[in-house]
Amino acid sequence: MTAKPAVVVTGSGAICGSGRSPAAIVDALLEGRSALAPIATWDVAHWPRPIAAEIADYNAAVLAGDRKLLKLIRRTDVVGLYAAGEAVAEAGFVVYRGGLDEAAAARFSERTGLYVGSGGGTYQNQYDYFPLIRETGGELPGFGSELVSGVNPMWLLKSLPNNVLCHVGIRFGIKGPNACITNHSVSGMLAIVEGAAGIANGEADRAVAIGHDTPIEPQNVLYYHGAGLLAREMLRPFDESRDGSLMGEGAGALMLESDASARARGAAVLGRVLGAGHATESEGLLAIREDGDGPARAMRAALADAGIDRGDVGMIVAHGNGTPASDASEALAILDVFGANAPPVTGFKWAIGHLIAAAGAIETVLAFEALRRGVVPGIPTLERIDPAFAALPVSRTAARSRSDIALVLSRGFGGTDAALVVRAA
Repeated sequence: MTAKPAVVVTGSGAICGSGRSPAAIVDALLEGRSALAPIATWDVAHWPRPIAAEIADYNAAVLAGDRKLLKLIRRTDVVGLYAAGEAVAEAGFVVYRGGLDEAAAARFSERTGLYVGSGGGTYQNQYDYFPLIRETGGELPGFGSELVSGVNPMWLLKSLPNNVLCHVGIRFGIKGPNACITNHSVSGMLAIVEGAAGIANGEADRAVAIGHDTPIEPQNVLYYHGAGLLAREMLRPFDESRDGSLMGEGAGALMLESDASARARGAAVLGRVLGAGHATESEGLLAIREDGDGPARAMRAALADAGIDRGDVGMIVAHGNGTPASDASEALAILDVFGANAPPVTGFKWAIGHLIAAAGAIETVLAFEALRRGVVPGIPTLERIDPAFAALPVSRTAARSRSDIALVLSRGFGGTDAALVVRAA
């Protein structure tokens, strides 16, 4: 059997409420600092769940790197562009291509792919209609006749779910395979999975993989609250008193390359993508199997794809969204797959919030940074682990990773579960 081609990581980028680089965010995790705080982007005086992890000192023009683009993109696109730019810069992609002759540079661009996990559950695109609806009393004839003059003509372009795919490709001259994935909370992780698969299958020599989302807006928060998914004050993964999740915003990005491509251009390697697994429980839109069947199957598939034993894993980055049913089934799945000798388990949402489509991407980026330091960040909001899964090796304080390998879990609506196995350089 032919060995699977190695897929390495040569650049990374991340932004969320806890920082604007993987190092800064992991620093915050290790220092026990949470970005969850009262929402500042709208009046939440009478809001039922007013807590989220927003990006501090948000400046769209600075983050996007092009003020003119702001006419065409939204907040979620801005953070996606920022994370992608950081990953591309660290990889030295543009500088290397600039030293090639014209034909080689063209080939380099054509052999570079782009995969983006994009959020599809926000409603702010509709808010441009509200003033006109109010002015016309909601009467359809009046609304229709004034639509062109009452709504920004760029509305359609700003609302496209593939804006990050489009503008990252334009900015960096990426002309190879590409895909925009919208699959709730597993979107960002699947962008990494698809990018790595494209390289391993010979479709591209390198690819930028991005997950981005900014779900903190009134309608979205209200609907999640209505579904009973949001915590009152604090996100407590795996705690006996956990009562829900809280939202965050941001993006994570990786520059993936074949090992041959990275060696050919002398790129520094940050780590390697070893394998991935994906499973669906098919129980319903919000329903979750109590026995953890979905995440267990995804983890076993990822370990098999990576060609490693469960004992090789040094740390697990759990989805850990703080909702009672998800945490319980995820914990049981981890114990089922790894047994009594499971490696240290952690999660990052207690500090950065749930970034929905960006969650799996940014948490994979942070896993690489944590592995580089050999540390498993603790979960300071954990007061008492739920007795239903007391054997889960999760702690308030940091621990040492058992190895340079991490397994990252991501879960989404519709019973989707994804697992990714990565190794630090």
